[in-house]
Amino acid sequence: MFATVLTAFCALASYVVARADSISPAIDSSNAAAPPGLDPRVLVGVAVILLVAKLGGELFERMGQPAVLGELLGGIVVGNLSLLGFTAADSLKTDLVIGALAEIGVILLLFEVGLESNLNEMLEVGWSALLVALAGTTATFFLGWGVAAYFLPSVPRLAHLFIAASLCATSVGITARVLKDMRKLSSREARIILGAAVTDDVLGLLILAVMVGAVKAAATGGTVSASGVLFVAAKAMAFILGAILLGRFVVRQLFRGVRRFEVRGLLLSICIAFCFLVAWAAAKAELAPIIGAFAAGLVLDEAQFKLLPQHEKSDLQKLLAPVGTLLVPIFFVLVGVRVDLRSLARLDFLGFTVALIIAAILGKQFCSLAVVERKVNRLAVGLGMMPRGEVELIFAGMGATLLLPGSSEPVIAPSTYGSIVLLVILTTLATPPALKWAMKRG
Repeated sequence: MFATVLTAFCALASYVVARADSISPAIDSSNAAAPPGLDPRVLVGVAVILLVAKLGGELFERMGQPAVLGELLGGIVVGNLSLLGFTAADSLKTDLVIGALAEIGVILLLFEVGLESNLNEMLEVGWSALLVALAGTTATFFLGWGVAAYFLPSVPRLAHLFIAASLCATSVGITARVLKDMRKLSSREARIILGAAVTDDVLGLLILAVMVGAVKAAATGGTVSASGVLFVAAKAMAFILGAILLGRFVVRQLFRGVRRFEVRGLLLSICIAFCFLVAWAAAKAELAPIIGAFAAGLVLDEAQFKLLPQHEKSDLQKLLAPVGTLLVPIFFVLVGVRVDLRSLARLDFLGFTVALIIAAILGKQFCSLAVVERKVNRLAVGLGMMPRGEVELIFAGMGATLLLPGSSEPVIAPSTYGSIVLLVILTTLATPPALKWAMKRG
C-alpha cells in the first residue's frame, strides 16, 4: 500500500513539474548557452530584509511585544528611506525573486497555522465559539463596508467589499500569548476566544476565496451573483473537508512507510512537499494557494503521527521552525516595505484610517453579545478577538496585486494598504493591556 501511495505522490509531483515547464516561456536558443544568473542585488536585498526582521523582532520582543511588529515597522522604515533621498531600497518593492520568497514564506506560515489548529478543541467549545466568530465577522464586515463606501465613494463596490472582508480575521497568536502569560489558557473565556479565533481564520480564508473569485470573475467579464459567491464558498469548504478526509486515508499510509527509512530530514521534506502540492491543487481549483497550505496543515494535524514513534507532531513543528524563521519574516518585512507613508499623511486618508480602525475594534466587540453561557467574562471575549495579524496582511497583500475590472488600479490602493497595516499594528499593541485589564476585572 505504501509503495502505491508513494508512487502516486511522485507521479503527481512529476506532473506538476511537467505542467510548470509546459507553461513556461520558451528559452531563446541564442541565449541557451549562457542563461542569466541570479542578480547579486537580490542577495543584498534578502540579506537586508533578514537583518531588519531579526533586529526589529528582537527589539520588540524585549519590549514585551510580538516580533512581527518589529518586522513590519522595520520594513516601513526601509521602504520609506526614499523620503530621505535614499532610493536604493525601492527595488525591493517590485523584485520578483524576493516576492516569490515572500509568497513561499506565507504559504509556510499558513501551513504552520493549520498544524497548530486543533479541530477537536474547536468542537469542544462548540456553539459558543462559532457564534462568537460569526457575530464578530458579520459586524466587522458591515462596519468596514460602510466606512469604505463613505470615505471612498469613487471606488467600485467590489473594492469596498474586499476592504471590509480584510478586517474580519482575528490573530490567534497574539491573544494566545497574553492568555498564556496570565496562566489563563484553561479558563472558559480563553477556550472560547481561541476557538472563535481559529474559526475566524477559517472564515477569513473562505471569504478571501470568495473575494478573489469575485474579482477574477469580474475581470473576465462575468457577473458577481449570489449563486456564484455561494459556489466559490462551497468549493473552498469542500476542498478543506476533502483534504482532511485525504489525511485520514492517504497520509496515514504514507507515514507508515516513512518510519521504515532513516534518511535525515525525510519527514520535513515530505511534509513540505505535501504542503506545496496541496497549495498547487488549491490554485488549480481557482482558490488561493494559502487555503491549500492551511488545509495541508489540517491534514497532517488529523493524520496519525502516532505511527511515527520517533517523529512526534511536536517534532515536526520544531523541524519546520528554522525554515519558517528564515522565510516568513521576508513576507512581513516586504509588507512593511510596500507601505507608503506619504499617502497616510493626507488628511482625507488619515480620517479613513481612523474610521477603519474604529470599525475594526467595534465590530469585534459584538462578539461579547454572542456569548450564550453564563458566568463568562464577555468583555474579555470581545477584547480577546480584537487583534489582527497574518490573515489581514495576506488579504492586503493579495488585494494589492489584484486589479479592478477594466482598470489598471489595484483592488487595495497603496493608501488603503497602509491603513490596513497600521490597523494591524495598533490592534496588536492595544490588545495585551486591554485583555489583561478585562481578565483581572472579571
